[in-house]
Amino acid sequence: MSSSADQSIPSRPKEEAGEEGAPSKNALKKAQKEKEKAEKAAKRQEQERQQKEQADANDTAKHLYGAMPSTSDSPANLPKQKFTELAELYDAKEDQEVTVDARIHNARVQSAKLAFLVLREEAHTIQAVIAEGGANHISRQMVKWCGGINSESIVRATGLVKQPKEPVTSTSISNYELHVESIYMVSEAAQMLPVQVKDCMRAPPMSEDSKDEPETDSQGLPVVSLNARLNNRILDGRTAANQAIFQLQSGISNLFMEFMNQNRFTWINSSRLAGAATEGGAGVFEIKYFETKAYLTQSPQFFKQMAIAMDMKRVCEIGPVFRAENSNTHRHLTEFTGLDFEMVIKNDYHEVLSFGEKLMLYIIRNLQERAEYKRLTKVVEEVFPGAGDFKLPSGNDAVRLTFAEAVKMLNDNGIQAAELDDLSTTQEKALGRIMREKHSTDFYTIDKYPSAVRPFYTMPDPANPQLSNSYDFFMRGQEIMSGAQRIHDYNQLCERMKKNDPPLDPVSEGFRHYTDAFKYGCAPHGGGGLGLNRILQFYLGLPDIRFATLFPRDPGRLAP
Repeated sequence: MSSSADQSIPSRPKEEAGEEGAPSKNALKKAQKEKEKAEKAAKRQEQERQQKEQADANDTAKHLYGAMPSTSDSPANLPKQKFTELAELYDAKEDQEVTVDARIHNARVQSAKLAFLVLREEAHTIQAVIAEGGANHISRQMVKWCGGINSESIVRATGLVKQPKEPVTSTSISNYELHVESIYMVSEAAQMLPVQVKDCMRAPPMSEDSKDEPETDSQGLPVVSLNARLNNRILDGRTAANQAIFQLQSGISNLFMEFMNQNRFTWINSSRLAGAATEGGAGVFEIKYFETKAYLTQSPQFFKQMAIAMDMKRVCEIGPVFRAENSNTHRHLTEFTGLDFEMVIKNDYHEVLSFGEKLMLYIIRNLQERAEYKRLTKVVEEVFPGAGDFKLPSGNDAVRLTFAEAVKMLNDNGIQAAELDDLSTTQEKALGRIMREKHSTDFYTIDKYPSAVRPFYTMPDPANPQLSNSYDFFMRGQEIMSGAQRIHDYNQLCERMKKNDPPLDPVSEGFRHYTDAFKYGCAPHGGGGLGLNRILQFYLGLPDIRFATLFPRDPGRLAP
């Protein structure tokens, strides 16, 4: 039974309903409003369409911009279009007509009648001007379209080269600008990018902990960390500095090849797969190889020596090197590019050391003296100031120390070092500073390392078995190469392997093909392996080897 309070509450008036099944008045009103709203939207869209059609009809330049015209129907006998690279425009002529394919580095509308673009190709940039009117009747619609192009899009622009009233300081080509006559979209980039190329053009802070890196620099500009750059390597790789860095890397490889060809070396391509962990077992990547195991080679060392045993007197190669070392430092990678050579010795082991020194002097001096490499180094120097200050002594010889002399030099400067222990990274860097100060060189070699710190196949020094016929090369106090004379006598090699720590079996499946090469007779020989990435890093003074590696691999990175 309801209470008296419940009976006192007035009931809500019922909505008047129409005929059975007909909508209510409120529903009809709502439907009418929706209809009017839709009619207004349709009217507005129609007006906009008509306005656009009218504007298009009045657009005197609609054929000069927009989507790339199709060339599929062009007759085969028509002459091919000639293209100019931005690098050629430094020495262009006034009013020269050119067609370029380039990225949009920046786009802005100055007014309804004027827009500016910065076009970029590799490390080169030029300002492009789109102005209403002119001989081609450039329209305001074309000006607006150009100003709205997404950064990093690729366009094809044709125009006249003109001298600006004042040099354009924001582009590499400052004495000319391009007055656009036509411009078409080749490939449109997304409007939102994970990082901006212009932000990647500034060097990142190199703090030990990435969590401590600021989000903006002292000028309030965004900071792109090294990790963010590597995660977005495609965009980061487009900066002028990175373009220059990897062109210099290519240059180092070319100089290595030049020198090897001049000295009549045979190029080989050895395997990166091995059936056993041959160089002691440590630091080797194990992989599945059908129904068995295989290993990625730590170096082409054994293959080079086997090639010498085939009577190839001088061999060399460029290829990947794999190291399964959990080293997260500024100079270590799990994969890097090796520049390797091996050669027969005629008189003395120092033939190999001297050859290696001449090789490095050839590479460094040509990097410093050839015009293109000098220009590229200047580009890198704008971001990494140490790029242009690498020192070499005058003359044709490298500065060479014995290991004992290097230890004495460290001790004389208050840095404790032992004669039969390997040098630590800290000691090597300290020695590099001493060599730069006292000998004005950032490149030097150290000869006669203790036998205990070298691989089993290294030839002992005949005059002192505690030492070896081995050497390391250094740039800015950091190792870039390890080399030596190798043991070529079968019995001596087997004995050394058995005394190794841990002992190695010369006739095991992993070693027998290698040791058999010496059983069949092999000439005295030696060689070395250079790290391409380290040469590039230390020549340019880059703070991390990942800057010198296109797609770096380290213990924490397998992509991109």
